[in-house]
Amino acid sequence: MKEQKYKKLIIYTDGGARNNPGPAGIGLVIYDENHRIIETYKEYIGEATNNIAEYCALITALKRAKKYEPAEVECYLDSELVVKQTTGEYKTKNPKMREMLDEVRQLVFFKPVTFNHIPRSKNTIADKLVNEAIDEAGF
Repeated sequence: MKEQKYKKLIIYTDGGARNNPGPAGIGLVIYDENHRIIETYKEYIGEATNNIAEYCALITALKRAKKYEPAEVECYLDSELVVKQTTGEYKTKNPKMREMLDEVRQLVFFKPVTFNHIPRSKNTIADKLVNEAIDEAGF
């Protein structure tokens, strides 16, 4: 079945690790242009750092968004580091994170795309999904 197309998607992502590094999970919420949830997703990703989990969440969200063929995407993350790396404000020195940033850039097939930092208190659904994924994995 072909997915419905959306003019604009609004994506909230979160990634987290317990004990950093430690058991890690990702969560994401994809909204349509009318702020209706069209998809949620959570996954336990194994042992990782918070920053790697944040990147995994963003990459997963962009991959999942592709099927909706959006013309525009707004991404909201509570990781200031990842946002500032994706916008070019911060350099990416860690080789693994640089590799993940390159993957983000390759996945951005839609223009325009924005990456926005928000406080954790504005990212409650994605944060809840991260914790559910880690809990369900037994950690």
